[in-house]
Amino acid sequence: MKTTSIIGAILGAIIRVVAVVAVVYFIYRGSEICYDYGYRVFTEPAMTSEDRARTVQVTITSDMSALDIGKLLESKGLVRDAKLFAMQYYLSEYLKEVGPGVFELNTSMTAEDIMAAMVQEKPKEEE
Repeated sequence: MKTTSIIGAILGAIIRVVAVVAVVYFIYRGSEICYDYGYRVFTEPAMTSEDRARTVQVTITSDMSALDIGKLLESKGLVRDAKLFAMQYYLSEYLKEVGPGVFELNTSMTAEDIMAAMVQEKPKEEE
């Protein structure tokens, strides 16, 4: 009887240790992934260098969301990750200024450069 309870206690302790190690590992990996993604929001480089750049024409419509624009830019080879572009857009100063139109964008442009190129000029109010 004592042997059975000792083995049960040892197995219970091993299971608890394995569970704690697994939880710590998943928290660590999740934190690492979140940090990397957050870091990329502010430091994502352009797709190519100036000397290897190519120009791409992109048409943005008024019904496109930031994620739709990101998917379009990703399919054209202008950004690496559509979701990352959408996050960059929502955190940028260009949030309400990007509008529909046809734009000539370059693969050497960063996400911020792309958003700046898509800013629509607002008509000046006449006094």
